[in-house]
Amino acid sequence: MNHPQHLIETLNQSFKRRRFLTGTAQGFGYAALGSLLGLQTGGHARAAAPLLASSQGPGIGGLPSLPHFAPKAKRVIYFHMVGGPAQMDLYDYKPVMNDWYDKDLPESVRAGQRLTTMTSGQSRFPIAPSKFAFKQHGQSGMWVSELLPYTSKMADDMCFIRSMHTEAINHEPAITFIQSGNQITGRPCIGSWLSYGLGSMNENLPTFVVLVAEPSNTEQVQAISARLWASGFLPGQHAGVSFRSKGDPILYINNPPGVTSDVRRKTLDGINQLNRIAYEKIGDPETNTRIEQYEMAFRMQASVPELTDLSQESNQTFELYGEAAKKPGTFANTALMSRRLVERGVRFVQVYHNNWDTHGNSAGRLPDQCRDVDQPCWGLIQDLKQRGMLDDTLVIWGGEFGRTIYSQGGLSRENYGRDHHPRCFTMWMAGGGIKPGTIYGETDEFSYNIVRDPVHVRDFHATILHLLGIEHDRFTFKAQGLDSRLTGVEHARIIKEILA
Repeated sequence: MNHPQHLIETLNQSFKRRRFLTGTAQGFGYAALGSLLGLQTGGHARAAAPLLASSQGPGIGGLPSLPHFAPKAKRVIYFHMVGGPAQMDLYDYKPVMNDWYDKDLPESVRAGQRLTTMTSGQSRFPIAPSKFAFKQHGQSGMWVSELLPYTSKMADDMCFIRSMHTEAINHEPAITFIQSGNQITGRPCIGSWLSYGLGSMNENLPTFVVLVAEPSNTEQVQAISARLWASGFLPGQHAGVSFRSKGDPILYINNPPGVTSDVRRKTLDGINQLNRIAYEKIGDPETNTRIEQYEMAFRMQASVPELTDLSQESNQTFELYGEAAKKPGTFANTALMSRRLVERGVRFVQVYHNNWDTHGNSAGRLPDQCRDVDQPCWGLIQDLKQRGMLDDTLVIWGGEFGRTIYSQGGLSRENYGRDHHPRCFTMWMAGGGIKPGTIYGETDEFSYNIVRDPVHVRDFHATILHLLGIEHDRFTFKAQGLDSRLTGVEHARIIKEILA
């Protein structure tokens, strides 16, 4: 059968410019959707495989050489508190600071540390003790702020790292660093690395999903860019897929009015036939990839609505996460959605929660922030435990850096602000091979410098990869002539003391 060459060329170019699912940060693009297809790096489509039931061996589209050894975790939920939570107001209890109220931070403590332009011009650096009460909890005796009553109840399920540190002092490079291992944008993030290396556990859902929670307080939110979940130099199909908090979770997931599934099926069959004709004429491997994209989009029209329908969740589940879990876009809702995603085989779920950049009004903002995340995080851990999933699900909570013990701007006993502080901050982890009830690292009495067991961002990344069965220094990708890796070229160590 002869077909006009110009028609085929027109179709080919048209499909390259306009996909069935858009390429915006809020929808599936060609690159993101590719992760659902298990494509090989060369761009040739690979036949879909069924849902994997085991964490052993590579997933759909994963590298055959991975994992290097039996993993403790097979999936990750990572809660990133955008802006940098104040460690001394939440987890790093410093009662001695009450005697230092409004006294200047000693120069011997600061030791010439670089400051941001927001406080470098201050004539003095007055100490601001935390206004919030602390108590010890669990057999571990972890000090937890009164702002986190639910979190305090699960202290013995968690590992607290109080000695995290980074070189980045401003948000964009700091978030980029802790997400991708480099302060310069354009590198793959953790989720993309795991998608590339381990592949998917469900042929009908993304390998790597991003959820952006809306804080109840919006005094000072930071910009959250899709660059944070980009695949960088890895093949584009390993970029994160962002689910929207309002409206359809993914653009074009529903058929237009009047278009039935049968009509959609016939339409796709026709488009696929044209694509096959185009491939015979032109030989562009992207054409076969495009055929698989349309097929995946069709399957997702059935899988995603079921995934995001919370009507089948029990009252007991909502009692765990809180009533806010019923409202799309809340942190509680994203926490529950995270469980539903990993339960269905999603490898990596990244959740962002904004407005932790407390340069001022800590007394007004921190209670709101903590109310947003406290019960949902507790609920998630309990939910995973009840379902037998916590042992192989790694849960991470933390920001990109910490806050200063000295006040930014005005200071009173009841209110203060805090600037960025990269020298020390606190993160916690639970499940997935982490030793529960562990407290690792220690800071000085000012929560300013680390005095025991420092953990760099590179060490944090190496430990995450280790829990997933990956040796960080053997997990590389050739880019611009270099064998690039998540942990970079400098030394990184696995924090064995926090492993179960």
